[in-house]
Amino acid sequence: QLQLVESGGGLVQPGGSLRLSCAASGSTLYYHAIGWFRQAPGKEREGISCQSSNDGRKYYTDSVKGRFTISKDITEGTVHLQMDNLKPEDSAVYYCAAAGLFSQCSLSNTDEYSYWGQGTQVTVSF
Repeated sequence: QLQLVESGGGLVQPGGSLRLSCAASGSTLYYHAIGWFRQAPGKEREGISCQSSNDGRKYYTDSVKGRFTISKDITEGTVHLQMDNLKPEDSAVYYCAAAGLFSQCSLSNTDEYSYWGQGTQVTVSF
């Protein structure tokens, strides 16, 4: 049973950067497929980035391509989402989610993910 904890959210001005982290208490996420999702008020949860653990491929939704980077830290067993050139429309609660070991990730199918963090708020505003 994985317990995921996100950190790194906060308030940032447009054009700024934040680095979100996702850790699993007492375990490593390195071998799990990982997804990052976000949900803004009144909107559905959106998959924004994921990394498969069978082939290491990374995927991004169009709105964040070139600005966000997903990565895994094998030493710490954590997953990060580097977010650069943030825009007000990036404001949302961000969640990390873990799927199976050595598996393919998905941006659209949340049923693939068995474990979810509690979320961290990101606000992009002056």
